[in-house]
Amino acid sequence: MPESVDDILLTAEEKMEKTLKVVESEFATIHTGRASPALVENIQVEAYGSVMRLRDIAGISTPEARVIAIQPWDVANVQPIEKAIQKANIGVNPRVDGKLIRIFLPIPSEERRKELDKIVKKYAENGRIAIRNERRDAIESLKKLQKEGTISEDELATAEKEVQKLTDQYIAEIDKHLAAKEKEILTV
Repeated sequence: MPESVDDILLTAEEKMEKTLKVVESEFATIHTGRASPALVENIQVEAYGSVMRLRDIAGISTPEARVIAIQPWDVANVQPIEKAIQKANIGVNPRVDGKLIRIFLPIPSEERRKELDKIVKKYAENGRIAIRNERRDAIESLKKLQKEGTISEDELATAEKEVQKLTDQYIAEIDKHLAAKEKEILTV
């Protein structure tokens, strides 16, 4: 069954939305000196005979601007969590305080902040490229429908404008997140 214009537009929008979510999650992993649970929540920890994400075996909070507190639900996981954080090589050392693990985040140097800025710009550009690729795929599908005689040239032109509108919308969204992340990185 051939696709319809609505199907193509919906698919393109869903893929662009997923791309935006990927970019947002990549931005969340960038350590800016400000505490965020996203910095550690996906660290893989060996616990209960398998490998699990840190957020699945502990509560993660940020009691202060530069502190991440990790409260394992089972005290037996304190040491494995500490090892996993050290092994994750995120540039921080965990401090065990009884049943609680604290991570104190240092203020990044000027050089490190510029490095992080380059990284987030690269993530943003990769996201923009992925969105433009989705636009290309959608337009190719629309042109295929037009060649098959399913839609007219006018419908093709209207649908292409709609795809471009989606593309512009999602690229603007990435740019907005990039601007916010750069501000967070470059201001101490």
